Amino acid sequence: MKIATYNVNGINGRLPNLLAWLDRARPDAVALQELKAPDDKFPAAALEKAGYGAVWHGQSRWNGVAILARGAGPVLTRRSFPGDPTPEASRYIEAAVGGVLIGGLYLPNGNPSPGPKFDAKLAWFAAFNAYAETLLAAGVPVVLAGDYNVVPTDFDLYRPGALDGNALVQPEPRAAFVALVAQGWTDALRHLHPNEPMFTFWDYFRNAFARDAGMRLDHLLLSPGVAKRLTAAGVDRDARAGEGSSDHAPAWVALSP
Repeated sequence: MKIATYNVNGINGRLPNLLAWLDRARPDAVALQELKAPDDKFPAAALEKAGYGAVWHGQSRWNGVAILARGAGPVLTRRSFPGDPTPEASRYIEAAVGGVLIGGLYLPNGNPSPGPKFDAKLAWFAAFNAYAETLLAAGVPVVLAGDYNVVPTDFDLYRPGALDGNALVQPEPRAAFVALVAQGWTDALRHLHPNEPMFTFWDYFRNAFARDAGMRLDHLLLSPGVAKRLTAAGVDRDARAGEGSSDHAPAWVALSP
């Protein structure tokens, strides 16, 4: 089973890129972020034609999350999580696909830091960590996939110090990510690739992709039962290279039956 996460940065404007990647990569399930479209503008028909059922939680102009399943309809379980400080902001969706519960998330960016947006980021992160702990306690197979808007360590950034002052690298969200993983989740990309940066995001400015001036923002965290099935993980960098692409590349894991 192949499960991916992909911040599409506008699903309608980049729909050809998404469809081309789905055709190449053929993931069984995908968590999407930054739809930037209200519910009634989600391209369900185009995705169905491509072989994917979908559930989504949209929002006009901002945010928005979805889960796709190849050849099936995801079984929606939540469109926010208990304790979500801003459930109207379309930052979390949860569905069962192929016997795995997938939590798709788009964590707040938090800039500028310090400030109210940074405080909101930390509040959302704390509430999400509390909910994630209940998922582990339930003992069900779970993958938490999405754009966490956190660069966990300096190794996950093209140059240490390059983002000084940015909310993505501040000690507080980094500590929240460490605390989340410490609950018992496996950071799949880092687990299988301890010595490779595994960047998932490159800015549109300053020729960042060509220079490989990237960072790792998109993560797939696996519950213990799912982690035992992990056979491969990677980043589809070619999706970032295409014309009109998102500034993120899809990250994925492969699980044994």
